[in-house]
Amino acid sequence: MSFFGGGQQQPTQPDPVFAAQTEMEMYNVLFNKLAQTCFTKCASRKHKESDLHLGEMSCVDRCVSKYMEAQEKVGVVLQKANEKQ
Repeated sequence: MSFFGGGQQQPTQPDPVFAAQTEMEMYNVLFNKLAQTCFTKCASRKHKESDLHLGEMSCVDRCVSKYMEAQEKVGVVLQKANEKQ
């Protein structure tokens, strides 16, 4: 029995609003890193056009695909490591 109120403490449940905010922040960071990395790698700086060329578009497509695949693999490894604890 606790001193301030009687009985057992109820287990705390994760706050769904906090979880959603954290998830959105993680997706925001992921998107910003992906955009910066792929733009730096693929976009040509010598052209002043507003549209990407075909080569730049395919480079960005491959870059995004590889980046997301890598993130998924890292997530799987981290999830397995978390389950072992």
